[in-house]
Amino acid sequence: MNWIESIQKSVHYIEEHLLESVTVEKVAAQAHMSAFHFQRIFALMTDVTVAEYIRRRRLTLAAHELLQEEYRIVDIALKYGYETPESFSKAFQRQHGVTPSELRKSGAPVQSYNRLVIQVSLQGVEPMKVQLVEQEAFSITGVRQTFSYVDGQHLQGIGTMWQETYKSGMEDRIGALNDGVIPGLLGVCVDQGEIQDKQMEYWIATTYTDEQQEGLSVLTLPASKWAVFEVQEPMPQGMQKLWKRIVTEWFPSNPYEHAWLPELEVYRGMYDAPQIWIPIK
Repeated sequence: MNWIESIQKSVHYIEEHLLESVTVEKVAAQAHMSAFHFQRIFALMTDVTVAEYIRRRRLTLAAHELLQEEYRIVDIALKYGYETPESFSKAFQRQHGVTPSELRKSGAPVQSYNRLVIQVSLQGVEPMKVQLVEQEAFSITGVRQTFSYVDGQHLQGIGTMWQETYKSGMEDRIGALNDGVIPGLLGVCVDQGEIQDKQMEYWIATTYTDEQQEGLSVLTLPASKWAVFEVQEPMPQGMQKLWKRIVTEWFPSNPYEHAWLPELEVYRGMYDAPQIWIPIK
């Protein structure tokens, strides 16, 4: 099963279980991915988190039922997973701009989110600069923090982490240790799902193989083949755009699978374009 088919199978599972307790873990299992990796890939492909997609679809269906006037508002709220009419009304108004009772009275337009259909992007005319690299096992040294990846909570925390590392001078200290295996600073995402539920670990690090440094942590990555992509557009938007193209264009069009090892964002310095390193098999 290819990547697109796997994600579509997960979407089908969501749609078939919208009235039940649907967790990211259950959805990700349909695609044979960890919850962390599925959440990231889904968000890159759709620009929305799994939880937000589920909320939008439930509230879309709830709006259609409200317009039929066959059920009480409290019953519709309970049906779509809201414990009280008040919580349902708040969520409903955030999406549709009107309360359930106002919609029933006025029949106003609603924000309808249709069932998601995942398709291969046909934008391959624009070239991607990529190199396949066989890399022996290597170690990285740096600082690390653990974040929740639920609803993209980790994104703000990672940005703050970079700011604090820069202001404290730790970024310069880490960069000075680089041994040349991969030149520059690394941003590394590590799935912690098997250790801590709904958690991921983020590292600001550099490749370094000598003795452990005080106050810094060490992580060894196994030998792997890597697809190395160069960011060709201005940062920071260029990095995010490249991630999306990798997921929606490159993987569906090439005979490689993700090896599910940590991914790397490589910041090589002011005069060299950043890179994205993805382990493949």
